[in-house]
Amino acid sequence: MSEITGAPQCPSDVAELRERVAAFVGDRVVPCEPLLDAGGPEAAALLRGLRQEAKAQGLWALPLPAELGGQGLPLRSYAHVAEAEGASDHGPAALGSAPLLDALMLWRHGSPGVRDRYAERLVAGEIRACYAMTEPETPGTDPFLTATRAVPGENGSWRVSGRKWFTSGAADADLVTVLARTDGEPADREGLSLLLVPTRSPGFRVIRELPVLGAGGQYEIELDGVTVDQDHLVGERGKALTVAGERLQLGRTLRCLRWLGQAARAFDLMRERAVTRTRSRGPLGDLQLVQRHVFESLLALRTTRPLVYEAVARLDAGLDAHVEVGLAKVAAARTLQQVTDAAIQVHGAAGLGPDTALPALLRTGRAARILDGPDELHITSVARRVLRTT
Repeated sequence: MSEITGAPQCPSDVAELRERVAAFVGDRVVPCEPLLDAGGPEAAALLRGLRQEAKAQGLWALPLPAELGGQGLPLRSYAHVAEAEGASDHGPAALGSAPLLDALMLWRHGSPGVRDRYAERLVAGEIRACYAMTEPETPGTDPFLTATRAVPGENGSWRVSGRKWFTSGAADADLVTVLARTDGEPADREGLSLLLVPTRSPGFRVIRELPVLGAGGQYEIELDGVTVDQDHLVGERGKALTVAGERLQLGRTLRCLRWLGQAARAFDLMRERAVTRTRSRGPLGDLQLVQRHVFESLLALRTTRPLVYEAVARLDAGLDAHVEVGLAKVAAARTLQQVTDAAIQVHGAAGLGPDTALPALLRTGRAARILDGPDELHITSVARRVLRTT
C-alpha cells in the first residue's frame, strides 16, 4: 500500500512482478494458511499444488541462480518482491525462494560432486535442505563452543556425532548442513567445519518437534556416528564461520524483508478494522487512541524500511554490512511485534482468536527478537564495531 513506503521506491521494472507476487500470495497462499500450518500429507499436497501454479505463472525461484534453474533476480530487485512474498510465512516455500541460502551455499562452496548431485534438484523443489547450527547445551550466540564433532572415518569420510536443535524443517528435509568441530578443542576460534548430511544416513534421527510459542516446524536432531562422504565438506576444513557469516548476513536481511511484509499485513488489518468497525458514536478510527496506534505503527514501518534497504544495498554491492544488518534485524523484529500488537489492540477480542492472522504474526514477531541472534547480540556487536571506528 502507498502509505507504507519509505525509501527506496520499487523500481518500475520490478513493480509489475511485485504486484503479481503479492496477488499470488494474497489470493492463493493466504487462504490456505490454516491447512498449511497444520502440516501433514494434506498440507504437503496443497503446497505441491501451489508450487505448480507458481511455476505455471513464471513466479518460481525468482532470486535463485539462473545456472541452477532459477530466474537470477538480483538482490536489489528481489528485495521488493521478498516483502510481498513474505507477507505469509508460506510464501517463500510456495514460490520456490525458500532454498535460496542453501542453494547459494552449495553453488559457491560445495564440491563439484555436491553441486552436480543436489543443487539443481534443490532449486527445482525436488529435495529440501535445512541448516543445523545451535545445540541444546551450548549458547547459540557462541558457535566456538559447538560440541558436535566430526572425526575422520574410512576412505577419507567423516563420522559426525552430536545434537542440534531449532533446526527448521528437519522432519521433511533430505539434506542438513551441520556445523561441527573437526579440529581443536571447545572454544577454539578455528577448527569448525560445515558438512552436508543426507538425512537418510544411518545414525541420523529427528528426536522431537520443538513448537515455537505453539507453532511447529522446528526440530531437535541427533547424529550418532553418521558417515559423511569426504566431498560433502562445505567450504574449507576449519573455515565454517566464513561460510556461515556470509549465509547469516543474507539470511537475516531476507528475514527482515519478510518481516516488513508481515508488518505491512498487520497494518492493513488494523487500518481496515479502524475504518469499518463502528460504535454508537461512529467509526473506531475516530478515537484518538486508535489514531495513535495507527500513527506509531506507520512511523515504525517508515523508519525501519530504509534501514533494511541500506543492508540490502551493501550486500548487493559486495560490501561489509555487519552494522547495517544488525540495525535492520533489531528494527524489523521490533516493528513486526509492535505493529501486530497494535493491530490486536485495535481488533479487541477478535484479534486474539482464529479469524485473523494476527496471533500468528505476533508469534513470529516475538520469536524474531531471538531467532537469527537475539536483540542483545546485535546491539552489542553493532556498538562494538561503531566504537572501534571512533
